[in-house]
Amino acid sequence: MSNGRIPDSIIEAVLKHHDIVDVVGKFVHLSKQGRYMKGLCPFHSEKSPSFTVTPEKQIFYCYGCHMGGNAINFVKEMEGLSYGEAVRQMAEEANISIGWETPTEQQTELQLDKAKLLQAYELSTKLYHHVLLNTVQGKEAMQYLRMRGLTDKWIEFFQIGYAPPAWDTLAQFLEKRQFLLPLMEQGGLLSARSSGGYVDKFRDRILFPICDVKGRVIAFGGRAMGDVQPKYMNSPESVLFNKSSSLYNFHQARAVIRKNRQVVLFEGYVDVIKAWEAGVTNGVATMGTALTEEHAAHLKRNADEVVVCYDGDNAGQTAAFKSIATLEKAQLHVKIAMLPEGLDPDEYIGKHGAESFQREVIESAVPTIKYKLIFERKRFNLLQQDGKRQYLDVAIRMIAELPSAIDREQYSKELSVDYQLTLDTIKQEMNEHRQEFLKKQQTGDNKHHSWNNDMNIGRVSKKDAPLLEAHQVAEKKLLSAMIHDSEIATYVQQRLDEQFNVEAHAALAAYLYAYYAQGNAPDASRYIATLQDEQLESVASSILMLEGNEANNAQAIDDYIRVILHYPQLQALEQRSQEALRAQNAGDYALAAQIHKEISTLKQQLKSF
Repeated sequence: MSNGRIPDSIIEAVLKHHDIVDVVGKFVHLSKQGRYMKGLCPFHSEKSPSFTVTPEKQIFYCYGCHMGGNAINFVKEMEGLSYGEAVRQMAEEANISIGWETPTEQQTELQLDKAKLLQAYELSTKLYHHVLLNTVQGKEAMQYLRMRGLTDKWIEFFQIGYAPPAWDTLAQFLEKRQFLLPLMEQGGLLSARSSGGYVDKFRDRILFPICDVKGRVIAFGGRAMGDVQPKYMNSPESVLFNKSSSLYNFHQARAVIRKNRQVVLFEGYVDVIKAWEAGVTNGVATMGTALTEEHAAHLKRNADEVVVCYDGDNAGQTAAFKSIATLEKAQLHVKIAMLPEGLDPDEYIGKHGAESFQREVIESAVPTIKYKLIFERKRFNLLQQDGKRQYLDVAIRMIAELPSAIDREQYSKELSVDYQLTLDTIKQEMNEHRQEFLKKQQTGDNKHHSWNNDMNIGRVSKKDAPLLEAHQVAEKKLLSAMIHDSEIATYVQQRLDEQFNVEAHAALAAYLYAYYAQGNAPDASRYIATLQDEQLESVASSILMLEGNEANNAQAIDDYIRVILHYPQLQALEQRSQEALRAQNAGDYALAAQIHKEISTLKQQLKSF
């Protein structure tokens, strides 16, 4: 059985070399609990561990978000890779020869286009970098960068380039190397002329290469040096580049981010570069777009804390304020770096130096509640009694909603001192607001996942857990037995084939029959590798987490099959019973009697099965 262009032998070798505990352990702190390893899920926010790794089966499964699979699936999801890219990366790490690299007839057009565009971006980066460093055209851009405090070392390190003013420098460069110009337009390197032909997308701009998680250039961020509008221009969306999920410099900062579990979020490319030079090597930036939930989720997979370090002017601080809700929704601990005098990070470093930036800005970043109070205070005229009263009402409401009693006490005291009010007065108003706030909240602290709620004492009550119908339980247990025993699978294929009532279960059975038909031995991880479908991988992983199904006697297997085959008949029986009731209520007693006879026949058939 093949997986697209990837030979089964490669997948088998990759899974054999990479123990899933080691793979997952690079991202998740795992603790041993009996036969399992458990930790906090890296794919969604949770307070108590529901993410489970089974070493003997080489699979993982999360009982919260239902993500599951083998080591390849885990790397695929964590790194944001395609299945083939994940296999390729893991094969390279294991020094396993990857024989499917050469494009074949089976390789999709999209894959070929991506490969060509990656090659074009790599060459374009080198061209623009060369123009900046070695040509007369690049002198003004070099002077501008040096004026901004960037040394040759960091210009080289970040591969900064310059697009000359000519209309078709890159177009000619790519055409000579036999790149298809329509594809280059689709990839964001060129623009089509209305009169025909192609021109460069970027002209007379300093270019900052934007890379994917593997360090491959996928787009450019362009900055004009004069009064040209727009001042900043990014590559358009393409098959390589998605602004809503890409982060500048993430590929270089990732190791430090994961080690420290902290990321510093900047607004601009130069801010990231200057901060790196100042020793802040866990900095990233968005692509000139507002922070998205995709960005936040991406950060959450790698860090626990975000320090937002936006410009000190009104626009930057407003953006920082707006970012808080998005980041906290992703369950990130957020702090805001305070930049004085309306400076941006680049300017602050130039004026006060690297040590001051680290100590006074990054390390002194304030909690979000303190920042919100400072931000809101600017909206009111505190010299007037009405303005002061309005601000106090807003501030007390904000403090009342804090989950920590210690924090509520601390900030109440600060308000008391700052505005010469008694602590009792503030607490009285705050308690009223807090009661109002609590009434609006649902029970529990994790509304979206009540099963994983600290207020549920970390476990699921029986009434919370959805009860499966008998045929669903039978199908799951039967599939579990089949995955662990090829003889059981053969027996079930003869008796039941694909007559599973749940569509996903029928698909899993079909894949399993094909898996064994290829002569494969029972192996949960290898079987999952054949599915190539996220939903089926999740369902298979959940089935494999069932307890006590690996040893099944013949009677149990027959019972499972009987329950599965009975279900359609039970449904038909229920339907006819409803029809008989409707006929009786309508006064059609003859029809009701006829249906009851059919019901009796159906019941006899069930008994004789």
